[in-house]
Amino acid sequence: MPIYEFYCPENHTVYQFLARSLAYRSKVPKCPDNPAFQMVKQVSRFAIVGNAQEATEGDPFAGLDDAKMDALMADMEVEMGVLDAENPDPKQLGHFMRKMTDIMGDKTPSELREMVKRLEAGEDPEKLEATFGDMAGAEGDVLFAQVKKIMSGNRQPVRNPTLYEMSEWT
Repeated sequence: MPIYEFYCPENHTVYQFLARSLAYRSKVPKCPDNPAFQMVKQVSRFAIVGNAQEATEGDPFAGLDDAKMDALMADMEVEMGVLDAENPDPKQLGHFMRKMTDIMGDKTPSELREMVKRLEAGEDPEKLEATFGDMAGAEGDVLFAQVKKIMSGNRQPVRNPTLYEMSEWT
């Protein structure tokens, strides 16, 4: 019995539906919060059971506890919500990037440490991105992408914890 996930863009929520028959595999359920909203089928996350190891080369956040990373991102999202996305305060942006580089520890490239230091001193973020963009490497690109994502308001969708019966919503 598969569990399908559907995303509702209108309320930015992901819902899970239990299908007791494969006949539901191509069906799209109604949104549990508002049946008028459209749903989009998602590719579900899955768990790996056993001692399998993921390739972590080049991932600056490898080995970081997911709950800890989620809490950090939620904290940063709240704090950055007060920033003007068009004209962010470089010192505050540097403070937030410092939090992430602290978590990366010795995986933080020296160029990225320099970028954070200069942001904290008040330098223009766009000037620094032009200067360090190519030199920051994969780790810096991942970090900068995360900060940009938060600043642009692209939050992760809410995950509704309820498991719905597909037959009741199609």
